[in-house]
Amino acid sequence: METVTSPTANKSVRPSVIRQTARLLRRQYNLGNYLVYGGLVLGLSMTFMPFLWMIFSSLKTPAEIARIPPTFFPQNPTLENYLTILHDPRLPILRFYGNSLFVATANVLSNLFTSSLLGFLFAKYDFRGKRVFFGYYMLTMMIPGQLTMIPGYLILVKLHLVNTLWGLVLPSFMNAFGIFMMRQFISSLPNELLDAARIDGASEWQIYWRVVLPQLGAALATLGTLTFMSNWNAYLWPMVVVTTTERRTLPVILTWYSNQHGTRPHIQMAATVMVVIPILIVYFFFQRWIVQGFTMSGIKG
Repeated sequence: METVTSPTANKSVRPSVIRQTARLLRRQYNLGNYLVYGGLVLGLSMTFMPFLWMIFSSLKTPAEIARIPPTFFPQNPTLENYLTILHDPRLPILRFYGNSLFVATANVLSNLFTSSLLGFLFAKYDFRGKRVFFGYYMLTMMIPGQLTMIPGYLILVKLHLVNTLWGLVLPSFMNAFGIFMMRQFISSLPNELLDAARIDGASEWQIYWRVVLPQLGAALATLGTLTFMSNWNAYLWPMVVVTTTERRTLPVILTWYSNQHGTRPHIQMAATVMVVIPILIVYFFFQRWIVQGFTMSGIKG
């Protein structure tokens, strides 16, 4: 005989099965979230811990930093290490800050101008050899900087720019990565916007300056931040080009200072913190633009 199942029984079973399945899915989802968040917290701790150790060590006394076992938090915090650096006659720290700031700022301004202008050219204009020129710029990204260092130095010798701060600016006047990034970003701008400006009588330069540039806020902030960080932390090229102490940048001076105070780690830590702080300030204010710029630059192209 066939068993007849009551319709009311099926209706009472189905909601309970759905509820159990939903609870199981929620538990799996929460467990996955906990694992992801736990991994992120662990990675952040491993990344941030050396920086905290550097800051806390810069506030320790010589006796405390040599203590075994070492202490993580300074028991008697002091700013004496920073005062020692600021009052060192062999290390005019403000002058080196000025040198690094000039080089980084000049490279940022030049890269923003050339990258946005050439990116606009490659994105919105058709001309003979366009693909060849763009491919050439992209090819330069694959050439190691060490390979072009000697030819670049010989060019600076001919231009009498060795041992000058301008010798650290002119070789990086254009940036292939910046051109590529701007080209990708500008390609996403509608052509109708540019055509409307042309109908209103705007010249090509006015279109670039008044129409295109205002749309590049995120991309310009991203490229400017990355360029500033790269030039502020540059070591090898400034070490080769600049030979006098008065024109050195901070990373080069930091190495010299570490050699002079190799037995005084608390002084080395304080000097390192003073070099790193400007980078942290710049990144803190522009970190949102960096993520937005990279995201929007890949929309089209």
